[in-house]
Amino acid sequence: MRIALAGLATSHPYTDARTLARHAELTVWEQDPERLARFVEEHPRAKVAGGLEELLAAEPDGVVLTVPNPQAPAALGAVLRTGAPVFMNKPAAASREQLEALDRLDITDRVLSTSVLRFAPAFAGARVDPAEVLAVRATVRHDVGIWATGYNPWQDTPGQGGGTMVTMGVHGVELLVALLGPEVRLAGAAGAVRHYEGLRSEDTGVMALRWGSGITGTVEIIGVSEDEAYTVTVHTRDGSREIAIEAGEDHLKGLGYEGTVNAFLDMVAGAPSPVPWEQTRAILEVLISAREAVPTH
Repeated sequence: MRIALAGLATSHPYTDARTLARHAELTVWEQDPERLARFVEEHPRAKVAGGLEELLAAEPDGVVLTVPNPQAPAALGAVLRTGAPVFMNKPAAASREQLEALDRLDITDRVLSTSVLRFAPAFAGARVDPAEVLAVRATVRHDVGIWATGYNPWQDTPGQGGGTMVTMGVHGVELLVALLGPEVRLAGAAGAVRHYEGLRSEDTGVMALRWGSGITGTVEIIGVSEDEAYTVTVHTRDGSREIAIEAGEDHLKGLGYEGTVNAFLDMVAGAPSPVPWEQTRAILEVLISAREAVPTH
């Protein structure tokens, strides 16, 4: 089996490769020489392609796509033309322009784009009866201080990578849509810089959501945090149920990286994406609407 890593724009494909390398031969393309060198040092047997066209011309069995968001629609279009299944690291779009460009593509069930948390063992089997739910809340604790040092500035730039509201908010919205479905809209959003001066976006944020059924939801984004952790709270008449997702001793397994890669490998074997694009599209609409609603500084 041959898996191509098209881009190393964030930390995620490096993490993905640690699981993929146990199952497949890896080929890689990356625009930044330093990022590419770091990958090859960790995976010296990986074959290196000189560009995306060359990478795809080798006819890989599957593609993990991770390029800066402004480049993502064109890159996904190129992958779709090969017919290979693709795992597109989150978020698939971070601006209205990017989302409209994705809408012009013929995205099939051979495309998976998701927060890895959906496949975390603590969450993967979670089910709720929407008829019993009064409200839901997702709390995302993931430090964004590295952006204040100038690292990956495109991620922190609202019109490019979406900033904290999109890049970290996707985790919370993903979990709630996984539980309650895609009939959701943004009701309001707010963000602020509480600690990391110099950010292009925010280090704290909140979104209010409403499902077509009338269920309301809240996503809290805490970008100033010593620990990485995620919590979903489901409120019913009988009380509140909490689902906590933490890295634990094996963060690849605990945070869902391993489960996501396994789901992608099932796609390589012929299965459809386990996350319908309808859900991914709904999540992106909420995130981009929140980004548009929150003034940047």
